[in-house]
Amino acid sequence: MLSKEQVDFFQNNGYLVADFNLDHEFIDAIVRKIYPHYDAKFRENPVFATRVQDGWKFVEEVHKLAVHPGILDALQQLYGRRPKPFQTLNFPIGTSQSPHSDIIHFNSIPHGFMAGAWAALEDINENNGPLIYYPGSHKLPEYNMQSFGLGTGHKNYPGYEKAILDVIKEHDLKPEYGVVKKGEVLFWHANLIHGGTQQIDRSRSRHSQVTHYYFEDCKYYTPLLSTENDIQYRMPSWLPKKTKAGPIKKFLRRHVGRYRG
Repeated sequence: MLSKEQVDFFQNNGYLVADFNLDHEFIDAIVRKIYPHYDAKFRENPVFATRVQDGWKFVEEVHKLAVHPGILDALQQLYGRRPKPFQTLNFPIGTSQSPHSDIIHFNSIPHGFMAGAWAALEDINENNGPLIYYPGSHKLPEYNMQSFGLGTGHKNYPGYEKAILDVIKEHDLKPEYGVVKKGEVLFWHANLIHGGTQQIDRSRSRHSQVTHYYFEDCKYYTPLLSTENDIQYRMPSWLPKKTKAGPIKKFLRRHVGRYRG
């Protein structure tokens, strides 16, 4: 259960770091079991940027973290609606991703009912590529491609990234960095501007898991591909709730065809 101070902090800043006392052996199992699924180029060259999307489909611990009761309860407190996980991403190193708002990729009707939860699977400091985020930026307008006079589609995304850098400068937004401990979870509002920093110590890893959540009783769409008159709706694949070995294995056999746990 989050405190009133934590909820207020999230509402004011657009992010919150919380500790759910995640077992370190459980965390280590995620790192160990997801590792073979990273791109072979990464295993040959540990500075090659890679990620695993939807590892919950074949690593049970990834699924368990995504549907952790404490995390789900915290999101329900923060948003006042039941959260619905629909995607996981696992990373072995920092992303160096340009600042952006998740609103450009995932939005909802009513607006803003999407959130991210970033779990540190090891200690993160200034040297191994922490997140960068701009507190309070979630209160800015929900910028889409039309906000910047851009066409839709991934080919125009570099123009969006440049425009967001201009927004940061125009509003004199000040960055903070996700220096967090192993097992801590950083929640962020979908409209919070955030990204990844350069990994100074390239000999280190930066294992982490991101889970994206929508919320119940909404329609879901992709602003990057949408215009006011042509909304590209999403049909998310929701993660199942149960995490016991039997039910999840049956689900995975049915939907994935095999299970590697």
